[in-house]
Amino acid sequence: MNHWIVAPIVLPAILAPFIIMVLRYHLDLQRIFSVAGVVGLLGIALTITAQATTGEIQVYELGDWPAPFGIVLVLDRMSAMMVLLTALLALPIVLYAIGSGWDDRGKHFHALFHFQLMGVCGAFLTGDAFNLFVFFEVLLIASYGLMTHGGGAVRLKAGVQYVTYNLLGSTLFLFALGTIYAVTGTLNMADLAVRVAEIPPEDTALLRVGAVLLLLVFCIKAAVLPLHFWLPASYANAPLPVAALFAIMTKVGAYSILRVYTLVFGPDVAATEGLVGAWLQPAALVTLAVGTVGILGSQHIARMVAFCAITSMGTLLIAISLFSEVAAAAALYYVFHSTLATALLFLVADMVMERRGGAISPTAPMPQTGLISALFFVGAIAMAGMPPLSGFIGKLLVLDASRGAPDANAVWAVILIGSFVTIVGLARAGTLIFWKCHDVQAIPPTEPDSEEEPVATAIAPEPHAALAFTSVFGAVLGLVLLTLFAGPALQYTSKTAEQLFTPDNYISAVLGREE
Repeated sequence: MNHWIVAPIVLPAILAPFIIMVLRYHLDLQRIFSVAGVVGLLGIALTITAQATTGEIQVYELGDWPAPFGIVLVLDRMSAMMVLLTALLALPIVLYAIGSGWDDRGKHFHALFHFQLMGVCGAFLTGDAFNLFVFFEVLLIASYGLMTHGGGAVRLKAGVQYVTYNLLGSTLFLFALGTIYAVTGTLNMADLAVRVAEIPPEDTALLRVGAVLLLLVFCIKAAVLPLHFWLPASYANAPLPVAALFAIMTKVGAYSILRVYTLVFGPDVAATEGLVGAWLQPAALVTLAVGTVGILGSQHIARMVAFCAITSMGTLLIAISLFSEVAAAAALYYVFHSTLATALLFLVADMVMERRGGAISPTAPMPQTGLISALFFVGAIAMAGMPPLSGFIGKLLVLDASRGAPDANAVWAVILIGSFVTIVGLARAGTLIFWKCHDVQAIPPTEPDSEEEPVATAIAPEPHAALAFTSVFGAVLGLVLLTLFAGPALQYTSKTAEQLFTPDNYISAVLGREE
């Protein structure tokens, strides 16, 4: 077996407890090992992505137990791509956390950070629905610790709200898995695909209930309206480097929808035909619309970026809801772009809040205004989908993929109007924060008006500003490279989409040994 497949899970799973037990009182050593671990994860991700480009689907059987009886990890183009995205996102964030001093404002930041990476990578690689639930729980536990990092009553309140809502989602997940297992007798995804296809349409009532419950769970993770309520307050009140890492967490929900509803409950499966697209597309359109309104109406930069995350998820899920190869390829390209753009804006928002507070209103000029405003401008262009960055290419691909859809007019209208409103909202924020600040005398940084706003007092600039700025420029470089190499990237995502919509290859790879 190819042991590279399990390495993205094993490496952070070993490193996190090592940091807690051995390096607890040595912050410098924690930083060294944490960065080394992320660099190692990036090397592993590049290796397995290179292996996946051959088109071969590889299976790792834990304990050498064959599927569907044993636990399996599956490496295909999509799982390799998502692990690579996780590693590429983690590197600038951990460097920023060190450069800004955020990792020293509470305990066990680096250990929780690697537990989070373990959960994300495990969710992308698992070939079993129950273990997808297990890795979701690893994500929940680690993310709760990271959310409350640094303390504070408002942050703790937002963390409790976050964990409560996600625990309800986890309970719903268990109900969904129990319902599906009662009908099929298995939770291995490849085996589920075989058994679901064999069930006569007239006997699928309970199976459809399980499929709908599972979709609701994934929509909670992906912050689809009206299940998005946890995201604005949770992300805005979390330490913003942590919120930048959370940009990948909503993508876990989108990944799960794309994986399960092409493999198990695919559009060609008679038992669940038309079940997902009819529900998901209207919800995605409303998510995008509400997110853009939130951007326009936000009075705090952290909440504004949180609504940017919701908006990007709306665009992504519109593409996924079309359930075609072309749309899936566009969605996978947009996943890369939206994750990097959201993380970039969260890091820039943290720089602003550290220097002047987070209120979107005129204040005195802050240190490094010109450099930070340039970074905000790049992030705003990327998030709004304006040329020449990858956001423009991604939205163009989504619009092109929706041309033949029944609701193409609605999709085009919502995406284009949403892009315009996003531009207006981000331009308004940038004007008030970076431009009009020169017209006022020095005044104290604005505190949040209510306990629902993030705790953001302006303090001295970060202890290692050069490292913090370098890490943010790393995120910008990622967007630039995604734009320059859009052709090869789209070629990879097109082949990935083709692999997704030919599930027989996945099924035979996982169940081949049993046969």
